[in-house]
Amino acid sequence: VYWSFGQNLIDMMNVAEREERWDILGVGYLLKAWGWQTLTDTHGEIIVKEAINPLKTTFNYDTQEYAYQEVKRLLDEAIKLLGRTDGAVDAAYLARTDKIYGGNRTKWLKLANGMLAIHLNHYSNKAAYKPADVIDAVNKSFASNADDALLTYFGTQNDDINFWGRTRGNLTNYRPTQFSVGLMNGTVFAGAVDPRLSRIMPPSPDGQYRGTDINVTNFGGLTTAQVPNNFNGYVGTGGLGLPGRFLFDDKARIPLITYSQLQFVKAEAAYRLGDRATALAAYTQGVSSHIDFVNARNLDNNQSPAQITATEKATFLAAPAVIPTAAALTLTHIMSQKYIAQIGWGYNEMWMDLRRYHYTDVDPASARQVYPGFTPPTTLYPDNAGKIVQRIRARFNSEYVWNRASLDTFGGLALDFHTKPLWITTP
Repeated sequence: VYWSFGQNLIDMMNVAEREERWDILGVGYLLKAWGWQTLTDTHGEIIVKEAINPLKTTFNYDTQEYAYQEVKRLLDEAIKLLGRTDGAVDAAYLARTDKIYGGNRTKWLKLANGMLAIHLNHYSNKAAYKPADVIDAVNKSFASNADDALLTYFGTQNDDINFWGRTRGNLTNYRPTQFSVGLMNGTVFAGAVDPRLSRIMPPSPDGQYRGTDINVTNFGGLTTAQVPNNFNGYVGTGGLGLPGRFLFDDKARIPLITYSQLQFVKAEAAYRLGDRATALAAYTQGVSSHIDFVNARNLDNNQSPAQITATEKATFLAAPAVIPTAAALTLTHIMSQKYIAQIGWGYNEMWMDLRRYHYTDVDPASARQVYPGFTPPTTLYPDNAGKIVQRIRARFNSEYVWNRASLDTFGGLALDFHTKPLWITTP
């Protein structure tokens, strides 16, 4: 945010404004909003007002409340600018460097509204939360999976290969957990085995789909044949140069925001508004469209998992445990399915969701946890003092070495600072 975007983004926006290229300027506002949103959701207090100032060597932090206000202002400006067609707005000119939408200003406008919906929905624990505004923003955003904001990887060099792909080698030691597998193997949804399980999650060498126990070392104490393969689909460090699985392939396209994700945002907002019919319709669209998303992403590089058939999809959607009546719909349904729809890419929003529901909140309507099967680790870092992490500390050498006085103004030097709840997740 401060380096790659930083002054580069400021320069781009200044030139765009001077040349009246409102489409490019609108994209600039959107990118700046995305940066602050992601940064504050990760760290809490961040440097906004004094950022990118070459005359300063120490910087004062801003509150998360201010950061959120700034994100809203930037998104409002992006939406206004991306709606303009005057001046030097030019799809062909924008397309020269637009690797997401190829110069399609209308899709960037939809993306801005989608970002606004996500931003507004984060206020769910605040008195200022307005679910109707969230729904309105979603309705102005993506109309189908065709609008998804996807990053394409051509695989010609290291930085042009999917970060999750086997060639980059960043996930060879990672395995799925009991919680994530339990959301799809029928444990949570009353025996309805999700066809996405075998297309997203890697099997164990014996062909079964298992998750590891996070509180047991050595991959949950499973036998060699039972330990799940890595997310690329292979044992250990195998699979180099071979097809991967789902988003864990060298050329799989990684989203920034998806239609299915936004449908779950709408479903949650409608549920909180008391509009169960709208909530169920959006929830159903979320599940259905994510199944299609999984199929599409497994075709990005002709990965190894087979396509989910129409019969498999229809059978799953017909299960009452998965798609209930409007009256029986719960937050457990909505948030669990949203979690599944964000596996492999939407980790910032996924973590925000978990923190908004304090990891283990119980849904009164279902009498189950909003995230059923989620249990915190039993062994935590000593500085946590028994509390689960709520934020990531700022970068050590740039802040804790050179900017300590600024951190100290809001408790950033406390040993358990990383367990302090964010402003946005508290009432």
